[in-house]
Amino acid sequence: MTEVLVRALRPADPADTTAFAAIRRACLPAMLATSASVAFDAEHAHPDAHYLQLLAESGGEPVGTAQVGIAYDSPEPGQGFANVYVHPEHRGRGAGSLLVRTAEEHLAGKGATAVYSWVLDAPRNLAFAARRGYRASRSAHFLRLDLAAGGLPPRQPLPAGVELRTGADFAADPRPLFALDAETVADEPGDVAAEFTDYEHWLAETWQHPLVDRELTTVVLVEGRPAAFTLARTDGASRYVSGMTGTARAHRGRGLAKLAKNDSLHRARAAGRTAAFTGNDAGNGPMLAINKWFGYEICDTEVRHVRTLG
Repeated sequence: MTEVLVRALRPADPADTTAFAAIRRACLPAMLATSASVAFDAEHAHPDAHYLQLLAESGGEPVGTAQVGIAYDSPEPGQGFANVYVHPEHRGRGAGSLLVRTAEEHLAGKGATAVYSWVLDAPRNLAFAARRGYRASRSAHFLRLDLAAGGLPPRQPLPAGVELRTGADFAADPRPLFALDAETVADEPGDVAAEFTDYEHWLAETWQHPLVDRELTTVVLVEGRPAAFTLARTDGASRYVSGMTGTARAHRGRGLAKLAKNDSLHRARAAGRTAAFTGNDAGNGPMLAINKWFGYEICDTEVRHVRTLG
């Protein structure tokens, strides 16, 4: 058997970043990844995240990846993450085991007490995680919508006092979107709570990310103030992803998230995007219902796992 080696990805090497992105897409087509986005993630990671991208090679050929770090924005310290993906054609060679071991050693050295990992909901993947002491918790779905086939709900008349803008309209001052994003993220279901408090880092890591498409991002204003949004991400070609959709607490229950998503999807289709993807926590019934209304269908499911270190 060819020896498997694991090393840190070289963000400045296009061969590395291209291979990393290709493996991620092969394992999970709903997840956008490009050479530029992989390099950007490495360059703009928060110092407190101790972010590390790992590349596994077999005979010099890239076969697996891992994204590793600390949830620095969690109010609970020591929460690490390690998301490991091995190319479907190269499983069973030890790449996954070596990636997990290397990731755990890195996190333990940075003070992590727990490691969270998303695992594909397939018998082989779940068994792999269980053998290494990971316990299953919640699950999340990836959903796909065929934009090329049409069938989007028609645009609805806007309620009084409501207007739609694009993310590009906030290019000069995106701080109101930061505040809205922070509020919705705080209420998002999850194992690790998150708090957005660093506006400058949000600008660099989220707003200026190469996958973010501000023209296709939709913001719903109520009486002139942002009340709901859907953040659009695209690969610059055919695929579109709803990076985050949320509504301010004071405006929930009014269908504003639907307005935002519908507007963004219509404009994405007009811009030539043919496939739309989104993610949905399995326990988030209201958002699952919204996505079903749009015609999204589940295409993949991942299960969140956790292992205590030490």
